[in-house]
Amino acid sequence: MELKDNSGMIVDAAIKVHRVLGPGLLESTYEVCLVKELVNRNLRVERQLTLPVIYEGERIDAGYRIDLLVQDEVIVELKSVEKLMPIHEAQLLSYLKLSNKNLGLLLNFNMRFMKNGIKRMAN
Repeated sequence: MELKDNSGMIVDAAIKVHRVLGPGLLESTYEVCLVKELVNRNLRVERQLTLPVIYEGERIDAGYRIDLLVQDEVIVELKSVEKLMPIHEAQLLSYLKLSNKNLGLLLNFNMRFMKNGIKRMAN
């Protein structure tokens, strides 16, 4: 139940950030503000976390970074694009697989209404 509660708190925080800032800003702006909002809600957040690839038993830094990891269980990928594309979903699914996490949120802040920019994905 806690996983569902955390994802709900993340979505609520994203909606608040979007309501205050509106669409059209850089992804990095939404990231910083969302982190502030999540911390204010007493959630543990790690930002720009390196995500290595394990290849033939060897850990390789391939340059992947998770935008946010909340409560060490929910991956949050932020976008500020005209519309979410299948490649964005594939990216989040890959991050879930590589990190052995079960839940991810893809948040596109460049929408008129934030509720239309939220995609919940499970591994």
